[in-house]
Amino acid sequence: MELITKFFPDITDVQAQQLAALEHLYPEWNEKINLISRKDIVHLEEHHLLHSLSIARFLRFTDNTHLLDIGTGGGFPGIPLAILFPKCRFTLIDGIGKKIKVAQDIASQIHLTNVECLQLRAEEEKRTFDFVVSRAVMPLNDLVKLVRKNVHHNHKNALPNGLITLKGGNIDSEIHRFRNIAEVTHLNTFFPLEWYKEKHLIYLPL
Repeated sequence: MELITKFFPDITDVQAQQLAALEHLYPEWNEKINLISRKDIVHLEEHHLLHSLSIARFLRFTDNTHLLDIGTGGGFPGIPLAILFPKCRFTLIDGIGKKIKVAQDIASQIHLTNVECLQLRAEEEKRTFDFVVSRAVMPLNDLVKLVRKNVHHNHKNALPNGLITLKGGNIDSEIHRFRNIAEVTHLNTFFPLEWYKEKHLIYLPL
């Protein structure tokens, strides 16, 4: 929890306890279901929890914002974000049932009441949301095609509704067709750590 409390010094005691609990719950589940590589699970805080929370550094969601986390896996970025924004609502979807079971169990164990976890493919989710969030689920062009239908037009945040996705590596070719509207943030501007040097947040108003 050292990194999270360093970069998010204003979190409450309850939020700190919930985030700390994730550092035990995810490794326990990872023994049963391979969510995160064994080599990477030891870096859970830096590579997964803090990475998910980079979205909160980019935009502070107003109360009652409804977010869709597409391809959530075991709950990233949705569960860490739901902890940080208890007055927002989060819908976490994934096509793989056992991953959704993990997200449901973890949300339940830390008493997150603002999260629903559903076994759904993105094509099957027809509802609309303020923002869609994701972590490196698929190429940006494919992602935009899938989720455009899920973003509604009534804005309540500082930025227009749209897609916020986290990507690593060279993203030049992915964002080329969106270069006039995409806002790219290098995550090492939020977190000056070696691992974040080639990590990016892409925001697309839709």
